[in-house]
Amino acid sequence: MDSGFHIGRDGELIPRKIIHTFTCEFNGELVFSCDLDTAISANPFFEFTARVAQAGTFKFTWIDDDGTVTQIEKNITLV
Repeated sequence: MDSGFHIGRDGELIPRKIIHTFTCEFNGELVFSCDLDTAISANPFFEFTARVAQAGTFKFTWIDDDGTVTQIEKNITLV
């Protein structure tokens, strides 16, 4: 993650590259979302709660400035 304020070896500014959006969905329904900016830590920690009444799948999505989309899905079961 680069803030866009650092100068590279060639003397040019290194373009900003940060995660700007994080979302969490459960079975396709948005549970949590946040927009991030340059003041965010390189390794941010998010904590939120979600009450679910059935088994399903959480989908976590991170979107970067350069358009990179990273997703991971985790299934949960209820006992």
